[in-house]
Amino acid sequence: MSTRADLLPAVELEPARRAERAVIWLHGLGADGHDFPPIVPELGLDPALAIRWVFPHAPAIPVTLNGGMVMPAWYDIRADFARRHDEAGILRSAEQVTRLVARENERGIAGERIVLAGFSQGGAIAAHVALRHPERLAGLACLSTYLVVPDTLATERAQANRSLPIFQAHGSLDPMVLPERGEALRDRLRALGYALEWHDYPMEHQVCLEEIQDLGRWFARVFAA
Repeated sequence: MSTRADLLPAVELEPARRAERAVIWLHGLGADGHDFPPIVPELGLDPALAIRWVFPHAPAIPVTLNGGMVMPAWYDIRADFARRHDEAGILRSAEQVTRLVARENERGIAGERIVLAGFSQGGAIAAHVALRHPERLAGLACLSTYLVVPDTLATERAQANRSLPIFQAHGSLDPMVLPERGEALRDRLRALGYALEWHDYPMEHQVCLEEIQDLGRWFARVFAA
């Protein structure tokens, strides 16, 4: 049983009636759980789906690439991040997100009705958790992100989520997470046999209306399955 002391603080949006589904959505570096709630009404989802939206706040830690400045981050980013990831930080955040999934289970929502979603650094953690989660999830949404600790994915991925529906989107003009990093994630997942829906948009490191609309349609399909 998870206790509040175990759990990341989060912004939560409750449906009008008892929640039957949940989305746990992770923000990017330097943002917080208030970043994405305004998008929820723009997704155009049927209120009858009774979705609880959980937007956790990452802990504030020093980020090496930003001169050691303390900011909300799911893990540290170093100058050599493309070659060497902060595996301890990634695992710590993965454990914290897994506790949020368990808390939804305790509140009556089975894993097969939970989507993990994330933007940028949050998307990397969402993917890391979802692909390794031992119980079936409803889906994974990866926005403007990339793969962390790629060398362990093939051996650590969970059998239960090998047919996990995945939505991936990236800006073709993204100067922060270069498009080829998103494409590398896409290509690796497809090579491993995942059912992946890919979108790219003429934007930078952000979200756009067309992306939100495409994501809303994907959510509707995933939760109707």
